[in-house]
Amino acid sequence: MTAPDHDRPATYREVFSHFEFRVVYGAVALSNLADPMAKAAITLLVFQRTGSVALSALAFAVSYLPWLIGGPLLSTLADRYPYRTVIGVTLVFRAALFGVVALFHWPGGVLVAALFLSTLSAAPEQAARSALLPRVLPRDRLVVGLSLVGGLNQITQIVGYVVGAGLTAISSQLVLCITATLFAGAAAIVLIGLRGWAGTGSDQRGGTLLSGMGQGFGLVFGRPELRSIAILLFCAMFFVAVPEGLAAAWASELVDDDERGIAQGLIMAATPLGFVAGSLIVGRLVRPSRRRALIRPFAIVAPLTLVPAVLEPSVALVVLMVAACGFAVGGVLPPAQGLFAVVVPDGFRARAYGVMQTGVTLMQGAGVALTGLLAERFPLPGVVSSWSLAGVLVMVAVSLRWPSAQRFDAAIAAAADREPQPGRV
Repeated sequence: MTAPDHDRPATYREVFSHFEFRVVYGAVALSNLADPMAKAAITLLVFQRTGSVALSALAFAVSYLPWLIGGPLLSTLADRYPYRTVIGVTLVFRAALFGVVALFHWPGGVLVAALFLSTLSAAPEQAARSALLPRVLPRDRLVVGLSLVGGLNQITQIVGYVVGAGLTAISSQLVLCITATLFAGAAAIVLIGLRGWAGTGSDQRGGTLLSGMGQGFGLVFGRPELRSIAILLFCAMFFVAVPEGLAAAWASELVDDDERGIAQGLIMAATPLGFVAGSLIVGRLVRPSRRRALIRPFAIVAPLTLVPAVLEPSVALVVLMVAACGFAVGGVLPPAQGLFAVVVPDGFRARAYGVMQTGVTLMQGAGVALTGLLAERFPLPGVVSSWSLAGVLVMVAVSLRWPSAQRFDAAIAAAADREPQPGRV
């Protein structure tokens, strides 16, 4: 029997038939390509101008801090002002910032600060985009759209780092000029192509940003359905960030020094490539009801794929294991994000996204840091395997407390009562 029409997966053609999704997709492509290029250029510039490896590493690491110290707070802005304005203004700011950095010879500290400010301004931009997509796309098209955006994120990150690193060897200023141009292009696409969508939270400007942030935390952790999604994603990211964080050390144990760089690159690339495959295949080929039901199994399978590391497999098998982990994560993230988006009432999505993104970033960083410390004292294959086995047990426990489909349906219906209709084609 064929699935009922309402339960069939949306096609890519149907998703791209929405003009404003095409606008968002194009802007994401340009801005996500610019971001890693800027990181590559500024990291090298800091090293060239200071001669400090530590400061150069700090320049890269500082790009992860804004979500932890300002993301939830600034995300509140996206629920107060039109999404087009928030996205457009932040992109214009980033374009101007890197344009100024490219034109003058700045000391290393200023370059680090510029990268920090750029990433900090990305928080309200990404929050506004996450709140906008459920307004533009109907429910199942939203999940497929999130799969497309998630795959695009991974691809542009890889391409951006490769192109940025390659061009930086020629001219860092050139890379920064290209970065500024890409951000400016993304801003133009958004400001011209999007309508002035405003969430129902736009009438709450009288409150402070802190009160808005508190509402976001209260919403995410106060509602059982949202809390369950948050805990599942936080725990999953805590346990599956291991391959990228330990790639260099893992590669050094698998191959000789002259092949270590290639092995490290393959291990690091396997996760995003697996994610792209998983998100697109599950998003496009699996019907919506089954896709939601697979969130928990995929969340358990993701760490399970890394348990065989204790057997000290070859590089090829490690890459396959890591790719399988990425595939499983691709089967978890877009459906869970789509479910989260339709359970959150309109007008609160941006601040709820800020809470989620901060939690994911924190848990990923904590997972990498803890496994790195363990690998200093114990054999790395055993660390990866034991950590992943613990992840399997935790994910099983989390899955057992997952709300029923009926509870999710009721929460979606309650949120939909406040919804405006999705965007016009």
